Amino acid sequence: MKAWKITTGACVAALIVTGGYVANVFPGEIAPIDQIDAEALTDDLVNQGANLAMIGDCAACHTAKGNHDTSGGLALQTPFGTIYSTNITPDRDTGIGTWSLAAFDRAMRDGIDRQGKHLYPAFPYDHFAAITDADMQALYAYLMSQDPVSAQAQANELIFPLNFRPLLAGWKLLFHSPRPFQPDLALSEDQNRGKYLAETLGHCSACHSPRNVFGAVKQAAYLKGGEAEGWLAPPLGGASISPIIWTEDDYVDYLFDGLSNHHSIAAGPMTSVVDHLYEANEDDVFAIATWLASITPTADEATLSSQVAAVRARDLPDGFDFALTGLQATPQVLAGANVFKVNCFKCHKERIADTQPVSLGQTFAVNAATPSNLFNVVLGGIEPPLGSSAHRMQAVPLLAADLADVAAFVRWRFSVQPAWEGLAANAKTSFSQHTAP
Repeated sequence: MKAWKITTGACVAALIVTGGYVANVFPGEIAPIDQIDAEALTDDLVNQGANLAMIGDCAACHTAKGNHDTSGGLALQTPFGTIYSTNITPDRDTGIGTWSLAAFDRAMRDGIDRQGKHLYPAFPYDHFAAITDADMQALYAYLMSQDPVSAQAQANELIFPLNFRPLLAGWKLLFHSPRPFQPDLALSEDQNRGKYLAETLGHCSACHSPRNVFGAVKQAAYLKGGEAEGWLAPPLGGASISPIIWTEDDYVDYLFDGLSNHHSIAAGPMTSVVDHLYEANEDDVFAIATWLASITPTADEATLSSQVAAVRARDLPDGFDFALTGLQATPQVLAGANVFKVNCFKCHKERIADTQPVSLGQTFAVNAATPSNLFNVVLGGIEPPLGSSAHRMQAVPLLAADLADVAAFVRWRFSVQPAWEGLAANAKTSFSQHTAP
Protein backbone atom coordinates (compact mmCIF):
# COMPACT_ATOMS: atom_id res chain seq x y z
CA MET A 1 0.00 0.00 0.00
CA LYS A 2 2.82 2.36 0.94
CA ALA A 3 4.67 1.56 -2.30
CA TRP A 4 1.46 2.20 -4.26
CA LYS A 5 1.06 5.60 -2.60
CA ILE A 6 4.66 6.47 -3.42
CA THR A 7 4.18 5.38 -7.04
CA THR A 8 0.92 7.30 -7.33
CA GLY A 9 2.52 10.38 -5.82
CA ALA A 10 5.40 10.15 -8.27
CA CYS A 11 2.98 9.83 -11.18
CA VAL A 12 0.98 12.83 -10.04
CA ALA A 13 4.17 14.85 -9.63
CA ALA A 14 5.31 13.76 -13.09
CA LEU A 15 1.95 14.79 -14.57
CA ILE A 16 2.18 18.18 -12.89
CA VAL A 17 5.72 18.73 -14.19
CA THR A 18 4.77 17.48 -17.65
CA GLY A 19 1.66 19.64 -17.70
CA GLY A 20 3.72 22.65 -16.68
CA TYR A 21 6.24 21.88 -19.41
CA VAL A 22 3.55 21.50 -22.09
CA ALA A 23 1.97 24.78 -20.96
CA ASN A 24 5.35 26.47 -21.30
CA VAL A 25 5.84 25.19 -24.85
CA PHE A 26 3.05 27.45 -26.12
CA PRO A 27 2.80 30.19 -23.49
CA GLY A 28 0.40 32.47 -25.36
CA GLU A 29 0.29 36.13 -26.21
CA ILE A 30 0.25 39.09 -23.84
CA ALA A 31 -2.20 41.70 -25.10
CA PRO A 32 -0.64 44.71 -26.84
CA ILE A 33 -0.91 48.15 -25.27
CA ASP A 34 -2.72 50.89 -27.19
CA GLN A 35 -0.09 53.50 -26.43
CA ILE A 36 2.90 54.12 -24.19
CA ASP A 37 2.10 55.83 -20.90
CA ALA A 38 4.38 58.83 -21.35
CA GLU A 39 3.61 60.18 -17.87
CA ALA A 40 5.10 57.03 -16.32
CA LEU A 41 8.42 57.68 -18.07
CA THR A 42 9.79 60.06 -15.47
CA ASP A 43 13.22 61.62 -15.92
CA ASP A 44 14.62 59.78 -12.89
CA LEU A 45 13.35 56.43 -14.13
CA VAL A 46 14.58 56.99 -17.68
CA ASN A 47 18.02 58.10 -16.45
CA GLN A 48 18.27 55.06 -14.21
CA GLY A 49 17.33 52.84 -17.13
CA ALA A 50 19.86 54.53 -19.41
CA ASN A 51 22.61 53.71 -16.94
CA LEU A 52 21.47 50.09 -16.73
CA ALA A 53 21.44 49.84 -20.53
CA MET A 54 25.03 51.08 -20.58
CA ILE A 55 26.07 48.46 -18.05
CA GLY A 56 24.21 45.80 -20.00
CA ASP A 57 25.87 46.89 -23.28
CA CYS A 58 22.43 46.53 -24.89
CA ALA A 59 23.25 48.54 -28.00
CA ALA A 60 26.22 46.31 -28.88
CA CYS A 61 24.03 43.32 -29.75
CA HIS A 62 20.91 45.22 -30.80
CA THR A 63 22.58 47.46 -33.37
CA ALA A 64 23.88 46.34 -36.76
CA LYS A 65 26.65 48.40 -38.34
CA GLY A 66 25.18 51.50 -39.95
CA ASN A 67 21.80 51.11 -38.22
CA HIS A 68 20.15 53.32 -35.63
CA ASP A 69 21.00 52.39 -32.03
CA THR A 70 19.01 49.42 -30.71
CA SER A 71 17.14 48.91 -33.98
CA GLY A 72 18.51 45.36 -34.28
CA GLY A 73 19.80 43.45 -37.26
CA LEU A 74 23.19 42.36 -35.92
CA ALA A 75 24.16 38.88 -37.10
CA LEU A 76 25.18 36.72 -34.13
CA GLN A 77 27.10 33.62 -35.20
CA THR A 78 26.44 30.52 -33.08
CA PRO A 79 27.34 26.84 -33.48
CA PHE A 80 23.70 26.31 -34.49
CA GLY A 81 23.47 28.99 -37.17
CA THR A 82 22.99 32.75 -37.38
CA ILE A 83 20.64 34.67 -35.10
CA TYR A 84 19.74 38.27 -35.92
CA SER A 85 19.12 40.66 -33.06
CA THR A 86 15.75 42.36 -32.81
CA ASN A 87 14.56 45.95 -32.84
CA ILE A 88 14.08 47.15 -29.25
CA THR A 89 13.04 50.70 -30.07
CA PRO A 90 9.36 51.54 -29.32
CA ASP A 91 8.23 51.22 -32.93
CA ARG A 92 4.75 49.71 -32.89
CA ASP A 93 5.13 47.58 -36.01
CA THR A 94 8.72 46.32 -35.90
CA GLY A 95 9.88 47.05 -32.35
CA ILE A 96 8.48 46.83 -28.82
CA GLY A 97 6.09 49.78 -28.97
CA THR A 98 3.09 47.56 -28.18
CA TRP A 99 4.78 45.80 -25.25
CA SER A 100 3.52 46.31 -21.74
CA LEU A 101 5.90 46.15 -18.78
CA ALA A 102 4.56 42.63 -18.15
CA ALA A 103 5.49 41.56 -21.68
CA PHE A 104 8.93 43.12 -21.37
CA ASP A 105 9.43 41.47 -17.99
CA ARG A 106 8.47 38.05 -19.40
CA ALA A 107 10.95 38.41 -22.26
CA MET A 108 13.76 39.42 -19.90
CA ARG A 109 13.08 36.76 -17.27
CA ASP A 110 11.60 33.86 -19.21
CA GLY A 111 12.80 34.38 -22.76
CA ILE A 112 9.29 34.67 -24.28
CA ASP A 113 8.29 37.62 -26.44
CA ARG A 114 4.96 39.44 -26.32
CA GLN A 115 3.45 37.24 -29.01
CA GLY A 116 4.40 34.10 -27.07
CA LYS A 117 7.44 33.01 -29.10
CA HIS A 118 10.39 31.51 -27.26
CA LEU A 119 13.59 33.54 -27.57
CA TYR A 120 16.95 31.94 -28.25
CA PRO A 121 19.45 32.13 -25.37
CA ALA A 122 21.79 34.25 -27.50
CA PHE A 123 19.60 36.80 -25.71
CA PRO A 124 20.90 36.20 -22.16
CA TYR A 125 17.64 35.98 -20.27
CA ASP A 126 19.28 33.34 -18.09
CA HIS A 127 21.18 36.30 -16.58
CA PHE A 128 18.50 38.99 -16.86
CA ALA A 129 16.02 36.87 -14.89
CA ALA A 130 17.61 37.99 -11.60
CA ILE A 131 17.14 41.73 -12.22
CA THR A 132 15.16 43.52 -9.52
CA ASP A 133 11.64 44.71 -10.32
CA ALA A 134 12.74 48.32 -9.89
CA ASP A 135 15.58 47.95 -12.38
CA MET A 136 13.30 46.13 -14.80
CA GLN A 137 10.85 49.02 -14.69
CA ALA A 138 13.65 51.56 -15.19
CA LEU A 139 15.11 49.73 -18.17
CA TYR A 140 11.65 49.43 -19.71
CA ALA A 141 11.06 53.15 -19.19
CA TYR A 142 14.33 54.03 -20.87
CA LEU A 143 13.73 51.86 -23.93
CA MET A 144 10.16 53.11 -24.33
CA SER A 145 11.35 56.73 -24.12
CA GLN A 146 13.59 56.36 -27.18
CA ASP A 147 12.68 57.41 -30.70
CA PRO A 148 10.85 54.63 -32.55
CA VAL A 149 12.70 53.25 -35.57
CA SER A 150 11.08 51.10 -38.22
CA ALA A 151 13.42 48.14 -38.81
CA GLN A 152 11.98 44.77 -39.72
CA ALA A 153 13.67 41.80 -38.08
CA GLN A 154 15.66 39.53 -40.36
CA ALA A 155 14.82 35.84 -40.26
CA ASN A 156 17.24 33.65 -38.32
CA GLU A 157 19.25 31.07 -40.23
CA LEU A 158 19.31 28.03 -37.95
CA ILE A 159 19.73 24.34 -38.64
CA PHE A 160 16.71 22.05 -38.41
CA PRO A 161 15.15 21.28 -35.95
CA LEU A 162 16.61 24.13 -33.89
CA ASN A 163 14.61 26.60 -35.94
CA PHE A 164 11.49 25.16 -34.25
CA ARG A 165 11.16 27.54 -31.31
CA PRO A 166 8.97 25.38 -29.03
CA LEU A 167 12.00 23.13 -28.52
CA LEU A 168 13.45 25.97 -26.44
CA ALA A 169 10.99 25.09 -23.70
CA GLY A 170 13.02 21.93 -23.20
CA TRP A 171 16.26 23.93 -23.10
CA LYS A 172 14.80 26.14 -20.41
CA LEU A 173 13.61 23.14 -18.43
CA LEU A 174 17.19 21.88 -18.36
CA PHE A 175 19.20 25.08 -18.06
CA HIS A 176 17.08 28.04 -17.01
CA SER A 177 15.97 28.57 -13.42
CA PRO A 178 14.73 32.14 -12.94
CA ARG A 179 15.39 33.33 -9.42
CA PRO A 180 16.09 36.68 -7.75
CA PHE A 181 19.64 37.78 -7.07
CA GLN A 182 20.82 36.69 -3.63
CA PRO A 183 23.38 38.96 -1.93
CA ASP A 184 26.47 37.29 -0.52
CA LEU A 185 26.68 37.98 3.22
CA ALA A 186 30.47 37.73 3.06
CA LEU A 187 30.67 40.70 0.68
CA SER A 188 30.42 44.42 1.32
CA GLU A 189 27.55 46.52 0.00
CA ASP A 190 29.70 47.76 -2.90
CA GLN A 191 30.89 44.25 -3.73
CA ASN A 192 27.35 42.90 -3.73
CA ARG A 193 26.24 45.77 -5.95
CA GLY A 194 29.05 44.92 -8.33
CA LYS A 195 28.25 41.23 -8.28
CA TYR A 196 24.59 41.96 -8.98
CA LEU A 197 25.38 44.21 -11.95
CA ALA A 198 27.99 41.81 -13.34
CA GLU A 199 25.85 38.70 -13.03
CA THR A 200 22.57 40.19 -14.25
CA LEU A 201 22.61 43.08 -16.72
CA GLY A 202 26.36 42.88 -17.27
CA HIS A 203 26.03 39.10 -17.96
CA CYS A 204 29.82 38.74 -17.68
CA SER A 205 29.76 34.96 -17.38
CA ALA A 206 27.86 34.70 -20.68
CA CYS A 207 31.17 35.32 -22.45
CA HIS A 208 33.73 34.56 -19.75
CA SER A 209 32.50 31.02 -19.08
CA PRO A 210 32.57 28.02 -21.43
CA ARG A 211 29.34 26.58 -22.82
CA ASN A 212 28.17 23.00 -23.23
CA VAL A 213 27.03 21.33 -26.45
CA PHE A 214 23.55 22.79 -25.92
CA GLY A 215 24.86 26.35 -25.73
CA ALA A 216 24.26 26.71 -21.99
CA VAL A 217 26.85 28.19 -19.62
CA LYS A 218 28.80 25.51 -17.77
CA GLN A 219 28.11 26.54 -14.21
CA ALA A 220 30.86 24.24 -12.93
CA ALA A 221 33.35 26.28 -14.97
CA TYR A 222 31.97 29.71 -14.00
CA LEU A 223 34.23 32.54 -15.24
CA LYS A 224 36.91 30.09 -16.41
CA GLY A 225 37.02 31.58 -19.89
CA GLY A 226 34.83 31.36 -22.95
CA GLU A 227 34.39 32.65 -26.50
CA ALA A 228 32.54 35.55 -28.10
CA GLU A 229 32.36 36.59 -31.74
CA GLY A 230 35.53 34.78 -32.73
CA TRP A 231 37.50 36.00 -29.71
CA LEU A 232 38.58 34.17 -26.58
CA ALA A 233 37.17 35.76 -23.42
CA PRO A 234 39.75 35.37 -20.64
CA PRO A 235 39.07 33.58 -17.37
CA LEU A 236 38.41 36.00 -14.54
CA GLY A 237 39.12 36.22 -10.83
CA GLY A 238 40.76 33.17 -9.32
CA ALA A 239 40.78 31.44 -12.71
CA SER A 240 42.88 34.17 -14.38
CA ILE A 241 46.01 33.02 -16.20
CA SER A 242 47.60 36.47 -16.21
CA PRO A 243 51.28 36.42 -15.22
CA ILE A 244 50.56 39.52 -13.12
CA ILE A 245 47.81 39.30 -10.51
CA TRP A 246 44.90 41.66 -11.09
CA THR A 247 44.45 44.26 -8.35
CA GLU A 248 41.43 46.43 -7.67
CA ASP A 249 43.26 49.37 -9.26
CA ASP A 250 43.85 47.27 -12.39
CA TYR A 251 40.16 46.41 -12.63
CA VAL A 252 39.21 50.06 -12.13
CA ASP A 253 41.59 51.22 -14.87
CA TYR A 254 40.44 48.54 -17.28
CA LEU A 255 36.69 48.96 -16.75
CA PHE A 256 36.77 52.76 -16.87
CA ASP A 257 39.31 53.28 -19.65
CA GLY A 258 39.73 49.90 -21.33
CA LEU A 259 43.44 49.76 -20.49
CA SER A 260 45.47 48.36 -17.61
CA ASN A 261 49.20 48.99 -17.70
CA HIS A 262 49.73 45.66 -15.95
CA HIS A 263 47.56 43.69 -18.38
CA SER A 264 46.30 44.84 -21.75
CA ILE A 265 43.94 47.03 -23.76
CA ALA A 266 40.35 46.06 -24.52
CA ALA A 267 39.79 44.74 -28.04
CA GLY A 268 37.14 42.86 -29.97
CA PRO A 269 33.73 42.62 -28.27
CA MET A 270 35.16 43.99 -25.02
CA THR A 271 35.74 47.40 -26.60
CA SER A 272 32.01 48.10 -26.75
CA VAL A 273 31.58 46.91 -23.16
CA VAL A 274 34.14 49.32 -21.71
CA ASP A 275 32.97 52.15 -23.98
CA HIS A 276 29.51 51.83 -22.47
CA LEU A 277 30.95 51.55 -18.96
CA TYR A 278 32.87 54.76 -19.72
CA GLU A 279 29.47 56.47 -19.98
CA ALA A 280 27.87 54.65 -17.04
CA ASN A 281 27.53 55.68 -13.40
CA GLU A 282 31.01 55.74 -11.86
CA ASP A 283 29.88 54.24 -8.58
CA ASP A 284 28.39 51.26 -10.39
CA VAL A 285 31.52 50.68 -12.47
CA PHE A 286 33.66 50.93 -9.37
CA ALA A 287 31.36 48.44 -7.63
CA ILE A 288 31.95 45.90 -10.42
CA ALA A 289 35.70 46.41 -10.00
CA THR A 290 35.48 45.82 -6.25
CA TRP A 291 33.54 42.60 -6.80
CA LEU A 292 36.07 41.32 -9.33
CA ALA A 293 38.85 42.14 -6.88
CA SER A 294 37.00 40.21 -4.17
CA ILE A 295 37.12 36.99 -6.23
CA THR A 296 40.76 37.45 -7.22
CA PRO A 297 43.70 36.22 -5.11
CA THR A 298 45.69 39.06 -3.58
CA ALA A 299 49.44 39.59 -3.54
CA ASP A 300 51.74 41.85 -1.56
CA GLU A 301 53.72 44.65 -3.21
CA ALA A 302 56.90 42.59 -3.35
CA THR A 303 55.17 39.77 -5.23
CA LEU A 304 53.51 42.17 -7.67
CA SER A 305 56.79 43.96 -8.31
CA SER A 306 58.49 40.62 -8.94
CA GLN A 307 55.77 39.57 -11.40
CA VAL A 308 55.97 42.86 -13.29
CA ALA A 309 59.76 42.65 -13.45
CA ALA A 310 59.64 39.06 -14.75
CA VAL A 311 57.29 40.02 -17.57
CA ARG A 312 59.16 43.15 -18.58
CA ALA A 313 62.46 41.31 -18.59
CA ARG A 314 61.17 39.63 -21.75
CA ASP A 315 60.72 42.95 -23.57
CA LEU A 316 63.14 43.45 -26.46
CA PRO A 317 65.83 46.13 -26.03
CA ASP A 318 67.19 48.24 -28.86
CA GLY A 319 69.84 46.22 -30.64
CA PHE A 320 68.17 42.89 -29.91
CA ASP A 321 69.80 40.03 -31.83
CA PHE A 322 67.00 38.76 -34.05
CA ALA A 323 69.28 36.02 -35.36
CA LEU A 324 68.82 34.48 -31.88
CA THR A 325 72.50 33.56 -31.84
CA GLY A 326 73.27 30.77 -29.40
CA LEU A 327 69.63 30.26 -28.47
CA GLN A 328 67.68 27.05 -29.01
CA ALA A 329 64.92 28.07 -31.39
CA THR A 330 63.00 26.16 -34.03
CA PRO A 331 63.18 27.21 -37.70
CA GLN A 332 59.65 28.62 -37.37
CA VAL A 333 60.63 30.73 -34.36
CA LEU A 334 63.70 31.99 -36.25
CA ALA A 335 61.54 32.92 -39.23
CA GLY A 336 59.03 34.60 -36.93
CA ALA A 337 61.79 36.66 -35.31
CA ASN A 338 62.54 38.22 -38.67
CA VAL A 339 58.83 38.92 -39.33
CA PHE A 340 58.61 40.57 -35.91
CA LYS A 341 61.71 42.67 -36.58
CA VAL A 342 60.27 44.04 -39.83
CA ASN A 343 56.64 44.53 -38.76
CA CYS A 344 56.39 44.81 -34.99
CA PHE A 345 59.63 45.87 -33.33
CA LYS A 346 59.24 49.60 -33.99
CA CYS A 347 56.37 49.66 -31.44
CA HIS A 348 56.76 46.52 -29.35
CA LYS A 349 60.13 47.07 -27.73
CA GLU A 350 61.40 47.68 -24.21
CA ARG A 351 58.80 49.81 -22.45
CA ILE A 352 60.07 53.10 -21.05
CA ALA A 353 56.87 55.20 -21.28
CA ASP A 354 53.14 54.67 -20.71
CA THR A 355 52.48 55.95 -24.23
CA GLN A 356 54.00 52.75 -25.62
CA PRO A 357 52.01 49.52 -26.02
CA VAL A 358 51.96 47.38 -22.89
CA SER A 359 54.50 44.56 -22.59
CA LEU A 360 53.41 41.71 -24.83
CA GLY A 361 54.22 39.15 -22.15
CA GLN A 362 51.47 40.42 -19.87
CA THR A 363 48.67 40.28 -22.45
CA PHE A 364 46.04 37.57 -22.57
CA ALA A 365 46.45 37.30 -26.35
CA VAL A 366 50.02 36.02 -25.91
CA ASN A 367 49.28 33.74 -22.95
CA ALA A 368 45.94 32.26 -24.07
CA ALA A 369 45.44 28.59 -24.91
CA THR A 370 45.10 29.36 -28.64
CA PRO A 371 46.43 32.21 -30.83
CA SER A 372 42.94 33.38 -31.87
CA ASN A 373 43.14 36.78 -30.18
CA LEU A 374 46.69 37.41 -31.35
CA PHE A 375 45.67 36.67 -34.94
CA ASN A 376 42.64 38.94 -34.61
CA VAL A 377 44.74 41.82 -33.30
CA VAL A 378 47.49 41.45 -35.91
CA LEU A 379 45.13 41.17 -38.87
CA GLY A 380 42.42 43.54 -37.63
CA GLY A 381 44.35 46.00 -35.49
CA ILE A 382 42.92 47.63 -32.38
CA GLU A 383 40.42 50.47 -32.46
CA PRO A 384 40.99 51.69 -28.91
CA PRO A 385 38.29 52.30 -26.32
CA LEU A 386 37.13 55.85 -25.60
CA GLY A 387 39.21 56.11 -22.44
CA SER A 388 42.44 55.06 -24.20
CA SER A 389 42.07 56.69 -27.59
CA ALA A 390 45.82 57.23 -28.05
CA HIS A 391 46.55 53.50 -28.07
CA ARG A 392 45.45 52.65 -31.60
CA MET A 393 47.11 49.73 -33.38
CA GLN A 394 47.09 49.50 -37.15
CA ALA A 395 46.35 46.16 -38.76
CA VAL A 396 49.42 44.32 -40.05
CA PRO A 397 48.66 42.70 -43.43
CA LEU A 398 50.67 39.51 -43.01
CA LEU A 399 50.25 36.45 -45.16
CA ALA A 400 49.13 33.27 -43.39
CA ALA A 401 52.63 31.74 -43.32
CA ASP A 402 54.18 34.89 -41.80
CA LEU A 403 51.30 35.13 -39.33
CA ALA A 404 52.02 31.60 -38.09
CA ASP A 405 55.75 32.29 -37.87
CA VAL A 406 55.45 35.52 -35.91
CA ALA A 407 52.98 33.87 -33.51
CA ALA A 408 55.54 31.13 -32.87
CA PHE A 409 58.21 33.74 -32.07
CA VAL A 410 55.93 35.85 -29.87
CA ARG A 411 54.84 32.84 -27.83
CA TRP A 412 58.44 31.60 -27.51
CA ARG A 413 59.86 34.95 -26.46
CA PHE A 414 57.16 36.59 -24.36
CA SER A 415 55.33 33.74 -22.61
CA VAL A 416 56.23 30.85 -20.34
CA GLN A 417 53.25 28.90 -21.67
CA PRO A 418 53.90 25.93 -24.00
CA ALA A 419 54.20 26.50 -27.73
CA TRP A 420 50.97 26.71 -29.71
CA GLU A 421 50.26 23.68 -31.87
CA GLY A 422 48.76 23.70 -35.35
CA LEU A 423 49.83 27.26 -36.04
CA ALA A 424 49.95 26.90 -39.82
CA ALA A 425 46.38 25.61 -40.09
CA ASN A 426 45.01 28.07 -37.53
CA ALA A 427 46.75 31.00 -39.21
CA LYS A 428 45.36 29.99 -42.60
CA THR A 429 41.83 29.84 -41.18
CA SER A 430 42.16 33.21 -39.45
CA PHE A 431 43.68 34.79 -42.56
CA SER A 432 40.76 33.54 -44.65
CA GLN A 433 38.22 34.93 -42.19
CA HIS A 434 39.83 38.35 -42.12
CA THR A 435 40.30 38.63 -45.88
CA ALA A 436 36.88 37.23 -46.89
CA PRO A 437 34.78 39.73 -48.88
